[in-house]
Amino acid sequence: MSPMARGLVSRAEIVFGGERHLGLAASLIRGESKPWPSPFSGAVAEVLAERGRQVCVLASGDPFFYGVGSVLANHVTPEETLVVPAPSAFSLAAARLGWSLPETVLISLHGRALDRIRPHLHPGARILALTSDSDEPAGLARLLAETGFGESRLTVLEALGGEHERVRTTKAASFNLTEIAPLNTFAIQVRAASGARVIANTPGLADELFEHDGQITKREIRAVTLSALAPLRGELLWDIGAGSGSVAIEWMLTDPSMRAIAFENNADRAARAARNAAAFGVPDLQLIEGSAPLALVGLPQPDAIFIGGGASEEGVIDAAIDALRPGGGRLVVNAVTLESEALLIARHAAHGGELTRIAIARAEAVGSKTGWRPALPVTQWVWVKP
Repeated sequence: MSPMARGLVSRAEIVFGGERHLGLAASLIRGESKPWPSPFSGAVAEVLAERGRQVCVLASGDPFFYGVGSVLANHVTPEETLVVPAPSAFSLAAARLGWSLPETVLISLHGRALDRIRPHLHPGARILALTSDSDEPAGLARLLAETGFGESRLTVLEALGGEHERVRTTKAASFNLTEIAPLNTFAIQVRAASGARVIANTPGLADELFEHDGQITKREIRAVTLSALAPLRGELLWDIGAGSGSVAIEWMLTDPSMRAIAFENNADRAARAARNAAAFGVPDLQLIEGSAPLALVGLPQPDAIFIGGGASEEGVIDAAIDALRPGGGRLVVNAVTLESEALLIARHAAHGGELTRIAIARAEAVGSKTGWRPALPVTQWVWVKP
């Protein structure tokens, strides 16, 4: 710790921190030591209750890089605080490995599902991940090996910056490291075998990547649909009649800040959509098993709504229009039946927007020759709420 940081700890009336942090700083602390409560959700209230006193909060590295500083900053103004950052675990790991941080994927898996790593597994990528405990590196190695990335080079960096620092390297398929310190950072140099499950950075992912029973918005239509939904950072999508969940999943893949709620009244399809969400690295997709419009009641207001199934059900489109955020919320409805198409033509006449017909044909064998086999055309209505 710098002389400035040591002085602040010594002069504090109250020092908050994890048990490990308080133990490391014990010789400096003159005031009262307060370990973080469990669960951590009550920590902010405890800190705020001491407002007006000299309070010190201990954190590893940069407290605003996946740290407690980011949490407290939502409740305490910069004028009330003095922050003394140190190198983060990512900075220390990059220094040991010689990696450029701007060219490296940085992700926290601390207290989060390991599936979140999946969208970042691209050939040649470098990834630094914060982990939760000593078992997580082995779990990550298994995930990589099972999805076609077994030849990836893995480095476990333990207790960085401390007297027990250790750096060890192996491959995902032959991971055999033991007695890993709970405080570790996981580095991946991604190598993909032929057929590895690589999730491309584009809308319209291959249908074969999804588990489905035929109820899926096909890749070409999905790409056009995502374009019409026009996702913006931090927005919430409602996917009504989600089927395999493909549209909601691709919405969430556009940015880590994206949120989505998928509605599906078929229990098997809802379970399938949840499995797809995990397999694509967006396990936070919220699944609601139920039918619109009843299932829509009492939920956060969406910025965009997609109706891919059930548009002809009574009240569904009206409920979506009412629920949508005013001042730019987008509604996209796809129809393949004449009945649903008639509804969209009527809504377009009443509300305006854009009405588009999308027709796709694929080259397939016709006897010993090749011909075009058309898919069912899709009528799409796109409307922006004023």
